[in-house]
Amino acid sequence: MKILLILLASLIAFGSVQAAEQPSALDQQAPGYYRMKLGKLRITAVSDGTVTIPHDKLLTNISPDKLSKAMATDAMTSQAETSINAFVIDDGKQRILIDTGAGELLGHHGGHLLTNLAAAGYPAESIDAVLLTHIHADHSGGVSRAGKPAFPNAGVFVDKRDVDFWLDPANVSRVEASQTHTFAESERTLRPLINAGLLRTFMAPATLPGGIRAESTAGHTPGSVLYHVESEGQTLVLWGDIIHARAVQMPDPEVAIHFDVDQKRAVTTRERVLKQAADKGYWVAAAHIAFPGLGHVMHEGDAYRWVPANYTTQLGQ
Repeated sequence: MKILLILLASLIAFGSVQAAEQPSALDQQAPGYYRMKLGKLRITAVSDGTVTIPHDKLLTNISPDKLSKAMATDAMTSQAETSINAFVIDDGKQRILIDTGAGELLGHHGGHLLTNLAAAGYPAESIDAVLLTHIHADHSGGVSRAGKPAFPNAGVFVDKRDVDFWLDPANVSRVEASQTHTFAESERTLRPLINAGLLRTFMAPATLPGGIRAESTAGHTPGSVLYHVESEGQTLVLWGDIIHARAVQMPDPEVAIHFDVDQKRAVTTRERVLKQAADKGYWVAAAHIAFPGLGHVMHEGDAYRWVPANYTTQLGQ
């Protein structure tokens, strides 16, 4: 993907962003976390930040007019602000983090995960395992900081197909020129984990810490996965980049993005995942749907719609 570095080229240069003026306290939101219960599990959505994405540059096979009309249904334009969400699964014994945000790669647009985790009661050292949906800056960039693991007590799990692809410079010819920076970014952020012996690879389908099941969603990247977690008959499925533009891709899953490594396969994967979510009615946690990114997928004719979680304060009941 590396949607965020390339599409914000005016701000971003080779995995770093020029320092921008930080907003005052009065211009900041409250700490970015939101909780829900799933059976006996505590699920906490944690924000890494938001970034404005030019969807007219990101999306493929959609006309400007159709894009404008689709975005207008959500009172947005093609220059839409997009959330970068991560999630903590807490069973009272283990604290497992799904994705790590952008770390140092997007300037103040991302990189807020550690602050928001601490505000939510999960300082970095309390995380027992990290599960990555795939390797791309806004999902895996936060695994390290200043050349050191960001979560010092956590093994970091990722599908071996992504590690083999993005850590091998020989694959640079297999991606668009706009994606080549991902190889250097991956080396920069993952090498500290490898040196510390914290990187763990698997091949989906696989069962990981906490009994969480990984299922392949290859297409966006070779090793993209989603995660299934269950408790007391309830299911939550955590997505990486199944959806980037909810207002467009829910009603039209065939709309792809330029940064899919395999666009055709990514479309097929999205159609399968959306249908399964709508058919089974389980909870979904989505990386790029407006924070907190928790909700359900519903059938709507031949397409789908997103129903966000109803706000709750009743977590102890």
